Amino acid sequence: MAEYLSIHPDNPQVRLLQQAVQVINRGGVIVYPTDSAYALGCHMGEKDALEKIHKIRELRKDHHFTLICKDLKELGKYAQVDNAAFRMIKHLIPGAFTFVLKATRDVPKMLMHPKRKTIGIRVPDNVLVQALLTELGEPLLSTTLKMPGESYPITDPYDAYEALENQVDLIIDGGHCSLEPTTVIDLVDWPPTLIRQGKGDASEYF
Repeated sequence: MAEYLSIHPDNPQVRLLQQAVQVINRGGVIVYPTDSAYALGCHMGEKDALEKIHKIRELRKDHHFTLICKDLKELGKYAQVDNAAFRMIKHLIPGAFTFVLKATRDVPKMLMHPKRKTIGIRVPDNVLVQALLTELGEPLLSTTLKMPGESYPITDPYDAYEALENQVDLIIDGGHCSLEPTTVIDLVDWPPTLIRQGKGDASEYF
């Protein structure tokens, strides 16, 4: 049965964040809030946790996973970013954006898109997530928590618990989240391509 932690969204308790990090480092799958919807997350090197997420969401093998990064410096370690893309990303983060970029060698191959060798990268505007990433010390592998057959992601932690109490290791209650997903922008080539319009506003570029 999943552990359930209520963490303050504006003043996250360090002790509870450290408990969450222990779960992640043990190979656990967590549910956590973001500046869009709730998400599933795990350590980016944990194959078993990744497979568990695949099963929960019934994902295709070519699903684009996302690395949740603390800042632009961390983002640059895992994605190839040219000058034009760098300026755009710097202007838009932190925020509800996912950028598709060519992955670097620091990204495990199992996380890359099998044909394009790309990875989704995101720097969220969420106090709790930023504090969690600080304690973790590296990016968190993530995907939106949307159950198979559902049109919208889960935004309430209690709904997440009812749906997944026996399938994940930890649920972080950080309050309600938005129904809107992130805006997805492909930055592999320039000019950028808008893949999905979501919560983030990048209209000045399109």
